[in-house]
Amino acid sequence: METTIVAMRADIGSIGGHLQPSEQVVDAVRNVLEENRGGLIIDYDIHFTGDDITVLCTHQGDADRTDVQDMIWTAFSSGSHVAVEQGLYGAGQDVFKEGISGASKGLGPSLAQLTFKERDNEAFLVFSVDKGLPGGLNLPLYLAFADPMHCSGLILSPRMRKGFLFEIMDVVYREYDRSITLEAPEDLYNLAALLRDEERFAIRSIRSRTNREQSVAVSTTRLHYVAGIMLGKDDPVAVVRVQDAFPAAGEVLAPFALGAHVSGYQRGSHHGPLMPVRLNSGVSFFDGPPCVSCAAYSMHAGRLTPAVDPFDHPFWDHVRSCVSGKALEMRRQGFFGNAMQPFETLSYGGIVSILKELDERFKIEKPPS
Repeated sequence: METTIVAMRADIGSIGGHLQPSEQVVDAVRNVLEENRGGLIIDYDIHFTGDDITVLCTHQGDADRTDVQDMIWTAFSSGSHVAVEQGLYGAGQDVFKEGISGASKGLGPSLAQLTFKERDNEAFLVFSVDKGLPGGLNLPLYLAFADPMHCSGLILSPRMRKGFLFEIMDVVYREYDRSITLEAPEDLYNLAALLRDEERFAIRSIRSRTNREQSVAVSTTRLHYVAGIMLGKDDPVAVVRVQDAFPAAGEVLAPFALGAHVSGYQRGSHHGPLMPVRLNSGVSFFDGPPCVSCAAYSMHAGRLTPAVDPFDHPFWDHVRSCVSGKALEMRRQGFFGNAMQPFETLSYGGIVSILKELDERFKIEKPPS
């Protein structure tokens, strides 16, 4: 029988602004999950990164069923009511129809889902990103699945020699979901041409060309235009199966040491380095930096081991120090140049209003006839 992993992530309220959720909010979500363990779901886990809570559930049966997702939504709603009672910022913004705080209304929880027949030794990682976009995972996943400089298994493991299939989504296409599937290594340059632009193109899934099984699912969705402002589901979650015909856990983790600059940060409108952080870490400096956590699991018959935190290791303390330096250097630019996102992708409407006001004050200097 196949097992399905459902990972959902939502911002339902946090203390002191967009910093981190309260213990009571997390407990309220956990209580609903616990009520359904052994019934609707086989097992679950819960943690937070920044101001978003990540919920992981497993079940067996129909992969297309939505009742598990509905239950997680109910769990988030339960936590949202607690956030309202505590006066937390952004209370329920990803689940309530009408926003409660002054924050921009969320566009629903992020969702990543994988269905597969379990291996005898099923191992996988769950990455949660805060203050960043799904495209922020483009470079680490590209390096882990397509670059032998980072993934030695591509030349050492016969099971990985054929490479991988990358499904990439054009997130700014307005009407429908628009995606393309490219093969590595043949399409390596084409992959690079698309994935370099993390604000437009984002990896949605990766499959093995050896056995056609899916390794990666990312909560990538289209952006939406509301009143001339581009909005989309940020703070993604990704499930990555590792080992065997897939890269080893260490090969998937290693590229995160780069601390690559990504879109997001304060008000979702800046660029900053992606910092690997421990599970249950909040954010701070400039509502960031953009951060990513990782929870590692083994699983048998849908039952999860307790999570291991790969970024809770002395090596990553050094990486965090280096990323902090990159963040400070970029923030010294303030509003200028690459420190902020271009007008087309800014998440807040203040710039749009300013440009509209200034447009009438511009003068066109025509050459004399």
